Amino acid sequence: MSYAIRIHETGGPDVLKYEKITVPPPGPGEILVRHTAIGLNFIDIYHRSGLYPLPLPFTPGTEGAGLVEALGEGVTSLKKGDRVAYASGPGSYTEQRVMQANRVVKIPDGISDEIAAASMVKGMTAEYLLNRTYKVKPGETILFHAIAGGVGLIACQWAKALGATVIGTAGSAEKIALAKQYGCDHVINYKTEDFAARVKEITNGKGVPVVYDSVGKDTFMGSLDCLQPRGLMVSFGNASGPVDAFAPGTLSTKGSLYLTRPSLWHYTSDDAEYAASAKALFEMIKSGKVKITIDQRYELKNAAQAQNDLESRKTTGSSILYPS
Repeated sequence: MSYAIRIHETGGPDVLKYEKITVPPPGPGEILVRHTAIGLNFIDIYHRSGLYPLPLPFTPGTEGAGLVEALGEGVTSLKKGDRVAYASGPGSYTEQRVMQANRVVKIPDGISDEIAAASMVKGMTAEYLLNRTYKVKPGETILFHAIAGGVGLIACQWAKALGATVIGTAGSAEKIALAKQYGCDHVINYKTEDFAARVKEITNGKGVPVVYDSVGKDTFMGSLDCLQPRGLMVSFGNASGPVDAFAPGTLSTKGSLYLTRPSLWHYTSDDAEYAASAKALFEMIKSGKVKITIDQRYELKNAAQAQNDLESRKTTGSSILYPS
């Protein structure tokens, strides 16, 4: 028997139930993983609340790290005892889980299970956003919202390594100071400042070629005003709630803008792309160009508190859960 967090109905953090489960043996092409650390991400809250609906009941969580305990028939790429990590579909808030062997990657020497668990979803998100959704080039200035969050701090460092100037937004003096420690060139308090006006001021009225926005409702329209003509609005989250409906003509009147709503899962659905994204992340971490900050740690049974802290924007950097 193992323990897991289970959701039987959508709602607030109180719907997260710590329960005994039976984990089956791995089938063909599968492995059994015993978690040593589990990542915490905003998408977990979207699943819990029902914003991104999943069939009930389910175990939330989209990333983790651990040890291979058993191999299913036909698995030759791994062996028992291998350290592995993943960014995959829901199911990581558990002590053990069965997974497809082709959806995990080996953790390189020099990277801890904690760091891997805290960085797979957030780091691979930063990778596809900066390298593939919009390929950031040396000398460009970009705007990245929620710069002191888990994705934001990684993306800030990665963008700096690419030679970009980074403008970030944050909601407190503490978070602003943290972002500056990680190299953010300009940090705007979006709660007390007009961030669109500040971006235009910083760029001498030019605006930026791309905005990365995981905040959603509170920042979306202002983000459009930060863009250069034919700029790209990358809306990849809804921390403040879903974006209100608007007329497509708005994109024209604000400068023939482009809008995309990308997802990590579509950028890593191919096994080769998945492996390449993880490899790029691990290389950035091992090079020292990207440092992963784990600022919060919780026991798995306290997942409700962890999600409440994340949803209330009380957290900075990355958070992880530990199996009890």
